[in-house]
Amino acid sequence: MTIDFAKYADGLVPAIIQDGVTNKVLMLGFMNQDALSKTKELQKVTFYSRTKNRLWTKGEESGNFLLVKEIIIDCDKDTLLIKVNPVGSVCHTGADTCFNEKNTSDNFLFDLEKIIIDRKNNPSEQSYTSSLFKKGINKIAQKVGEEAVELVIEAKDDNAHLFKDEAADLLFHYLILLQAKGFGLNNIIGVLKERHAPNS
Repeated sequence: MTIDFAKYADGLVPAIIQDGVTNKVLMLGFMNQDALSKTKELQKVTFYSRTKNRLWTKGEESGNFLLVKEIIIDCDKDTLLIKVNPVGSVCHTGADTCFNEKNTSDNFLFDLEKIIIDRKNNPSEQSYTSSLFKKGINKIAQKVGEEAVELVIEAKDDNAHLFKDEAADLLFHYLILLQAKGFGLNNIIGVLKERHAPNS
């Protein structure tokens, strides 16, 4: 499907920017054909700035880029929905979104995943998660195996508190393993959805 830039007199279409993980709406901008082409080329959201009268890549000065994950055109072919991975704050005020909302998911697992990604990309000497990434895939996989065994052992007993603790440990290390392999929760959810599609 092709966007219909001619629908608007100025040739600009609205571009809704949404976090690809939390699903929070981050901001609204406008694009012309050149801005959309640049966005696809750079894989960074680029708007047409009506105040600057030029193309403007979000983050070109601050470094807070919006990394493109998916571009969707609406049914009328006159609005874009762009799902992104934001680098840093989105609003010029320093807020997570231009609507002064926290960019958090209704599902804490996705927030935890973002923290794990940050520990991977911005390692800290004090971070246990960063230390696992530093040790490599073999150590991470080993930890997942150890936590799985501990969960199985606790499952055979009747201590609900210890069972939940071990389940949490396994889930946490599983999320780390996904990131180490270059995947995220949404990738696995996608597989599960395919398996449970009506005709599967």
